[in-house]
Amino acid sequence: MNLSIDKVCARISMLQHSQKIELLDKGFSLDKKYLITSNDYKYILRISDINDYEKKRAEFSILKDLQQYQVFSHRAIEIGVIVDLGVCYTVYSYLDGVDGIEALPNLTEKEQYKLGLKAGKELFKMNLYPAPPSINSWHERAMKKHYRYLESYKNCGIKIKNDEKIIEFIERNKHFLINRPNRFQHDDFHLGNIIVKNNDYAGVIDFNNYDWGDPYHDFVKVALITRGISIPFSIGQLNGYFDDSIPDDFWMLYSIYAAMVVFSTVVWSIKFSPQQSDAMVKRLYAMLEDHQYFAISRPTWYSNLMPK
Repeated sequence: MNLSIDKVCARISMLQHSQKIELLDKGFSLDKKYLITSNDYKYILRISDINDYEKKRAEFSILKDLQQYQVFSHRAIEIGVIVDLGVCYTVYSYLDGVDGIEALPNLTEKEQYKLGLKAGKELFKMNLYPAPPSINSWHERAMKKHYRYLESYKNCGIKIKNDEKIIEFIERNKHFLINRPNRFQHDDFHLGNIIVKNNDYAGVIDFNNYDWGDPYHDFVKVALITRGISIPFSIGQLNGYFDDSIPDDFWMLYSIYAAMVVFSTVVWSIKFSPQQSDAMVKRLYAMLEDHQYFAISRPTWYSNLMPK
């Protein structure tokens, strides 16, 4: 997407008096993201291809709906299209602070745990939002996606050690996905999308990967990413979500989703971030060791004890 950001801002009335425009280049989205500031406001402007407008409008509407659940996040302010420039745009409020990856090294383990507690409680609130009735069952959609990724994995050129054990584990336990609830999934809930201010949870951003399905699937980024950054935060997120009482069925479902993410991560990395494929594979092996290649469902790093 090659266009002048000044031309875009000039066409959006609420941004016409912007004094500073800063490109935000974190993440893997094809959208262009900017921090727009003036004396009176500070906004996030997200610019997308005009063909993505319906998807962006749905995301905008969902973020509005989530406000009734009192979710801490940026707010959806304005959405529109600029036909002659071939783009659509969304304006969000700016969530002040730094992302969790930057914030956590300055926190004690106990502070990281408490931050995780708040994150878990916030994720629980988001996961209360029910899917539209038109959405097919989670089991049907999840397994269809899994088999599609598995087929791509088999032809991608990267092989995970003992992958047959992982495949067999999923097949043996896939029935656990039957009759799981269909609710809102942030689907990218990890420290890179969590904003921290004054060592406290300020909110979550980047809803563009949202989905509908089993709320427990939102913990897959704990298995893949967050536990490698902060185990205290990861434990806190779990304990906060479940109010210190994790149900019996959770760990089995958590481990099934962790097993599925092995194949989707390999395929995704090759397609979108080949330069980071080695790092991603290293994360996968750490996760597999956490579960002893799914001989156990609860990962070895989890403890229900708060750090001292």
